[in-house]
Amino acid sequence: MARPTPLSGFPEWLPEGRIVEQHVLDVLRRTFELHGFAGIETRAVEPLDQLLRKGETSKEVYVLRRLQEDPDAPPERGGQLGLHFDLTVPFARYVLENAGHLAFPFRRYQIQKVWRGERPQDGRFREFVQADIDVVGAGALPYHVEVELPLVIAEALGELQAIGVPPVRILVNNRKVAEGFYRGLGLDDVEGVLRSIDKLDKIGPDAVAALLVAETGASTEQAAACLELAAISGSDATVVERVRALADVHGAGHALLDAGLEELGALVRAAAERAPGVVVADLKIARGLDYYTGSVYETVLVGHEQLGSICSGGRYDTLASDGANSYPGVGLSIGVSRLVSRLLSAGLVRATRSVPSAVLVAVNAEDQRHRSDAVAATLRARGIPVEVAPAAAKFGKQIRHADRRGIPFVWFPADGADALGQVKDIRSGDQVEADPQVWAPPAEDRWPRVVATTP
Repeated sequence: MARPTPLSGFPEWLPEGRIVEQHVLDVLRRTFELHGFAGIETRAVEPLDQLLRKGETSKEVYVLRRLQEDPDAPPERGGQLGLHFDLTVPFARYVLENAGHLAFPFRRYQIQKVWRGERPQDGRFREFVQADIDVVGAGALPYHVEVELPLVIAEALGELQAIGVPPVRILVNNRKVAEGFYRGLGLDDVEGVLRSIDKLDKIGPDAVAALLVAETGASTEQAAACLELAAISGSDATVVERVRALADVHGAGHALLDAGLEELGALVRAAAERAPGVVVADLKIARGLDYYTGSVYETVLVGHEQLGSICSGGRYDTLASDGANSYPGVGLSIGVSRLVSRLLSAGLVRATRSVPSAVLVAVNAEDQRHRSDAVAATLRARGIPVEVAPAAAKFGKQIRHADRRGIPFVWFPADGADALGQVKDIRSGDQVEADPQVWAPPAEDRWPRVVATTP
């Protein structure tokens, strides 16, 4: 069999990388549960028409097709299924289907793989893990949730700084501010303007100005005003005054702008108290998907901004609606695979070992393997991860086997059934008599740990 060629965009971590990923997930899960979020999981597939109804393009969705089906069938055919490209659209469907069994406001977290057919590049994959939190209300949802959720994310990502994750900066905006300003300028194609502004970091202000003129009907002066708004940022309430001043200059006053600025100011003030320097108002944050209606968020790693956003989301009022009832929500999604890929590729963190085993139990001879198995069982019953040597080779070879696997301790069973064995720390060479009913490795060696890489 020829050596297989890796598939681009489908990450597969080595065991040490998987330990890093699991640690990140454990920290996120623990933080979310501390804030009362309940874990759920949804199916991997959704009807294609549902996946495409809120702004995603068909070329980015992996469509499922049975082998016996007509390969020339149009993609819009009713009943066709696609793999979900995020967890928000499936969650909206989940809320509608289970509304009668949920207590609102419903707080959920969800950690699953998603699939997106885009061009793979640094930090962008076709199959990746996301970790989402959302709060959904029945009919109404108070604004303070829009303040709470980015602070939960700041806390979760802040916990990861202990292992070497760079500080994060959460960039926030409010769709009402943007829409009110654009309508005050006389621009009606608000969604078109938002889509153009969302490309600012990718193509630059000149190209965005040209897009605004060509695709939204903006005049040169209106396009310039939109770019002036996008250039405003700051971590205190002065941002609100700067936007008001800009609106006055351009005669862009609007009731929706006033409402959005009041909300944005409340968020910035609360964040300045609870997470100083972490949350920054940035008026160029637009978020391309059209279901956002209030606050929108993007999160970058300080010093690694070129990676793009590792966490994004916002307020949505109509995504989950059956016509008679609506379930507004606020949600954020962490791109776990993107975060882990940067931690590993930049060498920012490492696992203390690549296997869970803290102890390798040596085998004196194959006819005495049962004694090694008994020692291993006793240690495992006390919560110590153990494996037994694969062969009764010379002890030096068994020690080298443990060293190659990163296992710190080797246990040598006694010859007699009632005698104590000996355990060796192969890093220091220290060897002591030990009883499997009592001995334990130091706490820092019991399980693999994720630590910051020493510069």
